[in-house]
Formats: sequence, C-alpha cells, structure tokens
Amino acid sequence: MSTVWAGVISATIVSIIIGAGLFIIGVELEGQAEQIFEGLTMFLAAGVLTWMIFWMNRQSRNIKSELEAGVTKTVSSTDKRGLFWLAFLAVVREGIELALFLTAAAFASTTQSTVLGALLGLGTAALLGWTLFATTLRLDLRRFFQVTGVLLILFAAGLVAHGVHELNEAGIIPAIIDPIWNANVVIPETSFVGMILKTLFGYNATPTLTEMLAYFGYLAAVIFGLRFANQRAEKAKTLPNQSQA
Repeated sequence: MSTVWAGVISATIVSIIIGAGLFIIGVELEGQAEQIFEGLTMFLAAGVLTWMIFWMNRQSRNIKSELEAGVTKTVSSTDKRGLFWLAFLAVVREGIELALFLTAAAFASTTQSTVLGALLGLGTAALLGWTLFATTLRLDLRRFFQVTGVLLILFAAGLVAHGVHELNEAGIIPAIIDPIWNANVVIPETSFVGMILKTLFGYNATPTLTEMLAYFGYLAAVIFGLRFANQRAEKAKTLPNQSQA
C-alpha cells in the first residue's frame, strides 16, 4: 500500500508543478500574447478533453475488467516498482489533464471560482471513491461514463467558445457580430449562477457570432462523431454473430 501511495503523491507533485508553470506563464504575458496563449491553452484543453470523451465512450463497457486485470497482474509480480509506476502513471495522466483544464478555467473565470470548483470536485470524487471502497456499493461504469460524458462535452464546448473569444480579442479570428445578444439581464455574469456557468461551461452573456458558431459547431461535431463510433462498434459486434450463424 505504501508503494501505491508513493506513486500517487509523486504524480500529484508533478501535476501541481506543471499546473503552476502553465498559470505563471499565462500571468506573465500581456496584451495580444496573453490572449493568444490563453486561447491556445483552451483549445489544447478542449482537445485533450475530446480525446477523453471518445476514450470513455469506447472503453465504458470493458474498463472495469481491464483495470482489475492490470492491477491483478501487477500485484502478482514480486517487483514493487510495478505498483509504483502503475499508480504514478494513472494519476499523473489525469493530473496533467486536470492542471490543463484548471488553467484554462482560471483564464476563463476568476482564480477563486476555479479553486472552489476544483476543491468541490476533488471532494466529491474522494467521497465517491471512499464510498465504493468502504461499502458494497457497485458503480455502473457505463452509466457513469454516459452522464459524465455529457458534462464533459458541454465543458469542452465552453472551452472552445472561450478560446475563440480570446482570439477575437487578439484580432486573430474576426468576431463578425459583437455581441449577438446580451443575456446579463437574465443571468448576469457577476451573479453566483453566472460565475458557476462561466467556470463550468464557458458561459458568456455577450458572445460574438464566431464564438457561438464554434460552440454549437463543436457540439454537433462531437455528437455526430460519438454516434458514428457507436454505430461502427455495434456493426463490428454483429458481424461475428452473423458469421457464426
């Protein structure tokens, strides 16, 4: 157990260092360079998040058995370094992704809102993990991935839209119409609900036309991609059954 915790703690430290480095670079930049850096960071975070969405969709049916098989194989080995690297790589991959997402979220909203959201998310994840470990509760990973997948799609769409907004301000992408509406009379960005929506889903009360085109274009592309991937998976599953018949 100590070997696993050593891997987890090491990965956490690496993730914190990377996240702090990204944030410091963004803070040090000014003017157009800062806007371009923030926009590209959001695009990168959205890209990694999109990969995760498709990975979760592809692996949701087999992820539990694959994880258990990997852990069993590593535990059966007499070399404890395998457990360390298993824990380290599992945590550092998610930690770097989290650092990238939080950096992008901090650029899109306030640092305080991002930290509060991160702490709430980590607390919820820790509570869920402890509940699964300490009780006999069984989690339907397929259903869990479906629910979280929807939230991740909305989060990634918000990152893409805000990235376009930053490049609008930098003069790289034309706004065309700025703004297309003003929703501050309904949900002000400075309100509690507005700040939550902005931090999680990239809410902007005064979006540009290209920002909204990017948001809905991303949603359409991901939904179409997931549907196409699922249709291919179902078709691949039925082919062996037909050949056996």
